[in-house]
Amino acid sequence: MGRAGLGRLQLLLQLLAWLSLGRPAGGLFVTDYFTRTPRKLNAFRSFTSIELFHFRIPEDTVVAVWNLITFKEQGGTFGDQCPDRSITVYFRSGAPPVINPLHTHFPKDTAVPGSFALTLTWTLPNRTTGVFNITSPLPGDWFLAAHLPKEQGRISVKGLAEDCQYLFQPQLIVQRLLGISVLYPGYLTEHVLTGHNRSLLCKVFVPSYTSQVLVELRHCRAGANQSGEGCPLWLKARGKAPPLHNSTAVDCRERRPCRLALLRPFWQQWYYLLVEKPPGGPRAAAGSSLAFQLLVLLKDCSRSGLSRALPALPSASLNLPHSFGSPGGPASADAPGPFPADRPRPRPPGPLPTARGHCWPIRPTLRNELDTFSAHFYIFFGPNVSVPPDRPAIFAIRLLPVLDSGGALNLELRLNVVRARPPHLNSPGGGGGGCKETSSPRANRCLGVALAELLAGFLLSLHAKAPLARLRIPYPQTGSWYLSLRSLCATDSGLGPCGNVTAEVYLRTYLSPCINDCGPYGQCKLMRTNNYLYAACECKAGWSGWGCTDNTEAFSYGFQLLSTLLLCLSNLMFVPPVVIAVRSRYLLEAAIYIFTMFFSTFYHACDQPGIVVFCIMDYDVLQFCDFLSSLMSVWVTIIAMARLQPVIKQVLYLLGAMLLSMALQLDRHGLWNLLGPSLFALGIMASAWAARSVRRRHCYPPTWQRWTFYLLPGALIAASAILLYAFVETEENYFYTHSLWHMLIAGSVGFLLPPRAKPDATGPVASGLEFGPLPRRKGCGYQLCINELEELGLAGPGSSSVASVCAS
Repeated sequence: MGRAGLGRLQLLLQLLAWLSLGRPAGGLFVTDYFTRTPRKLNAFRSFTSIELFHFRIPEDTVVAVWNLITFKEQGGTFGDQCPDRSITVYFRSGAPPVINPLHTHFPKDTAVPGSFALTLTWTLPNRTTGVFNITSPLPGDWFLAAHLPKEQGRISVKGLAEDCQYLFQPQLIVQRLLGISVLYPGYLTEHVLTGHNRSLLCKVFVPSYTSQVLVELRHCRAGANQSGEGCPLWLKARGKAPPLHNSTAVDCRERRPCRLALLRPFWQQWYYLLVEKPPGGPRAAAGSSLAFQLLVLLKDCSRSGLSRALPALPSASLNLPHSFGSPGGPASADAPGPFPADRPRPRPPGPLPTARGHCWPIRPTLRNELDTFSAHFYIFFGPNVSVPPDRPAIFAIRLLPVLDSGGALNLELRLNVVRARPPHLNSPGGGGGGCKETSSPRANRCLGVALAELLAGFLLSLHAKAPLARLRIPYPQTGSWYLSLRSLCATDSGLGPCGNVTAEVYLRTYLSPCINDCGPYGQCKLMRTNNYLYAACECKAGWSGWGCTDNTEAFSYGFQLLSTLLLCLSNLMFVPPVVIAVRSRYLLEAAIYIFTMFFSTFYHACDQPGIVVFCIMDYDVLQFCDFLSSLMSVWVTIIAMARLQPVIKQVLYLLGAMLLSMALQLDRHGLWNLLGPSLFALGIMASAWAARSVRRRHCYPPTWQRWTFYLLPGALIAASAILLYAFVETEENYFYTHSLWHMLIAGSVGFLLPPRAKPDATGPVASGLEFGPLPRRKGCGYQLCINELEELGLAGPGSSSVASVCAS
């Protein structure tokens, strides 16, 4: 059985164990299973280095259980020898989690949404699991982000050793409750809690422009006897998901009648009502039951003083299922259909009592798409907004599901004109019944904004001394956001409503990929996980933070200039090898050294992480030319040391250039791109030296001075450069070690390049740049004459006589 099968079996066993402990009472449960492909985790540097997973939880989910599987791999096998590294997993509903494991500073005026976090520890040498369960989770999109802890910035050569890989696979099982009782506003419904049932869950749909939801529990009775005391039940309510222990609740034992009022509810959402017996209450006798009635009334915000009337077609007007029944007879919440014939049909109750506050009109905004995560929200007859003294100005912004949650929501306010006495303008960023998810605007108060089901939000304040305010929300939850502007004036008791003050405010709201485009020391990158896109900043030059604004470990300008000069000017060490190559008549090798010096200099000038950057052409072109020229310098130096015939040497030069170009196109950072050509060239050189030593019956090179003063020092310098490049370089010392690498490689070339070739009396010369006497050419059975002076170019057209050499 594979890893996925083992993880699935373990998750099922965990779920069965959870179900054996207890499950919500009543109803039919359906279990759904979701999994994602294992992915390799990275050490945390910024949000671009995390692995993001996207799940979608269906409606009516009562419990969601995540099984988090992590295993090690090394070289395609189990990584039993890999060190244990902690793995942190973050959970958030509606948008990716905004995480800050390094505790860096966020940009100014940034609101940081919260998320759940879990750290996994290893229980087995190569495998570990973790469980994270949520009771009554919010339906819709859920995001998981996982990463390894930050590591020391050692720069490792790809392929030098088998790196340890940590693979992470999340699995999700959700349990949904089918057949939840649906209540219709304005109708009384009968319900019964039997002896073995301790709770009843039902739901009601709240349409737009609803300012209040009132839930009443009536006629509570045990069995057939009417109870004269309070009802031994709890009544809880929650929007979008079943209620939790901390949801809005009322104890019906202390109230008669039992009422639960919900002000400023979410619009276009289901509200779940839970009626349950108290945990410590007396247990009902066997076979006894508790009967009661439920009534839900909605106050229409668009028409003050009116409760939600019974429409002619409820399913059409409220977008509800057709199981509510006809308006003439309300449907039962326990079973769809009309009331039984033996039960008296209740009459619709009277209108809902008038709620405090008013319902102000909401001004829509125009959405203008510019690019991915780039949209502007324009206000009709704006962007200057007049805020009257007697009511707030409310605007609605709609963020599209999934598409808009991977960017940043930006809000800018500027106080332009104030008429009459100066006001104190407060702007809750997100309106009053909820900052997200189709909630109604809170228009009857000037302070506080509701975010989700909590009466808390984002508050901005403008006045004459501080006329400008900004708010940035990374990864905003999608849905409807409301912006409420209200004028407040100073009074003896504090701030209060203004009498005759009208303020004019410049309002700008837009969606951007990153906050301030990550600034001058960051790059905004567009990331993708499966079909989900999100944007994140990747910082440089020691800057950090969500928007690359934390300069705690930032490089100074002088350090950036020094590092750039070191990396660029260290390439001047190639000047001595160029001079040596030209003097020794190695012109082709000298040209390659000049090419290497040029592109290495300008590649590192363009590759700097700070602001001291100079690029003469595209970065990718400079990098390719730098890598190719470096490898070609090693290749031609070793081939030149072999002293081959000119034709063979030129063929090897051309073949090496083509093969190295192909290898770099496949993988520029692979170990064998450097090691493979070097070993092949060393093999050619060793074969040529061995053949020459056998033919001459003497060790080649023949002199001990060549070995002592040139070959051994050059080999030691080259080996030191390779060890420095492979094992010593880190991100912190890169500027010094890589500059030293340039100087060592250039110095080794100066020592290893062979001296000028001398004519060989026994045959053709080894160097292709030296021309000695041409050999006598013999024909096959006939005399072949060669004009030797003409071959050497010494005889001109005006010569009177030409000495011909004939060979048979």
